[in-house]
Amino acid sequence: MARPLRSLRIAMVGTRGVPARYGGFETCVEEVGRRLVERGHRVLVYCRAEREEDGPRGYLGMRLVHLPALHQRSLETLSHTALSVAHLVRRRPDVAVVFNAANAPWLPLVRAAGVPVATHVDGLEWLRSKWGPAGRRYYRIAESLSVRWSDALIADASGIADYYRAEFGAATELISYGAPVISPGDDRLPELGLTPGAFHLVVARFEPENHVHVVVDGYSRSTAAFPLVVVGSAPYAERYTRKVHELADDRVRFLGAVWDQQLLDQLYANCLTYAHGHSVGGTNPSLLRAVGAGAPSLAFDVPFNREVLGDAGTYFTEPAHVLRAVEHAEAQRAGRAARSAATRARALRYSWDDVADAYEDLCRRLTEQPPPRRPTGRRRGVR
Repeated sequence: MARPLRSLRIAMVGTRGVPARYGGFETCVEEVGRRLVERGHRVLVYCRAEREEDGPRGYLGMRLVHLPALHQRSLETLSHTALSVAHLVRRRPDVAVVFNAANAPWLPLVRAAGVPVATHVDGLEWLRSKWGPAGRRYYRIAESLSVRWSDALIADASGIADYYRAEFGAATELISYGAPVISPGDDRLPELGLTPGAFHLVVARFEPENHVHVVVDGYSRSTAAFPLVVVGSAPYAERYTRKVHELADDRVRFLGAVWDQQLLDQLYANCLTYAHGHSVGGTNPSLLRAVGAGAPSLAFDVPFNREVLGDAGTYFTEPAHVLRAVEHAEAQRAGRAARSAATRARALRYSWDDVADAYEDLCRRLTEQPPPRRPTGRRRGVR
């Protein structure tokens, strides 16, 4: 008779925490963490807050620890993770999952405590325009340290896995995000004065590599009759935000950040086109949620987005491509249902249950097998 599998104590470190209200890492922690709890594991999630008592102690079965962070873009993640690691090493969970290669300097402390650690390296962060030369150098160094000091690396897209293999000769665990298949209805749209199938949509933080400016510019040059609804903001990008607004005309409606998930899902599910401009972050949960809602998608032409959308997507790299796409969509409104069905079919490739399976298997291997011999972290070539 086979022995029952023991439950694990799993720590998730390096994100803003849950409930997920910010980005891909937080969505992953929430979706994977709650499933691991349902399977009998004890999951500890580190969250950002001014004081530990500021937030709830638990969420969906996960135990939450709230710790502060320095409110400075270049130090926010590192400072919070430093406090989280100090807390973690005293409790010694069975395994830790650290999100974001930027947190690599703290990995030796985790391993010194005898805790195996997997690092979710995210995308090619050093390509983000919000970082100056020093920030980009730091992220390049952090990538190398993550390779050297992690017991395992997690990549959420084939393009990221290929990069670490080519750059460092490092193997990764390829674990994408999930795409929830949803049919949220449309009863909330009148709150925004919108009609189902009669608006275009973009959802993104206002950062140049998310190409909100390209979408707004292309749309504003078009003859589109339906409004463009823009969801998103950026606390550290006033200049870029101003540029996006300057490119817009009176058909563009800026909603700012929308934290109401039901309303956001209805926007995804009922838009005529969803424009996704993300270009450096690997597989993006916003795109996957749009796919699961059946949003006919127009995506920036990079391998990460093609991996998700395949032939169901339309692609752009410049404003003229956006112009043609929105005009074509309005001229061919009768074809929206077929485009939506083709998009939704892609979501079946991305199951959160499968993602949780992969995380659970990885955590077990890290606790039950000897640590693998890691690459040196030296780059194979010069970029």
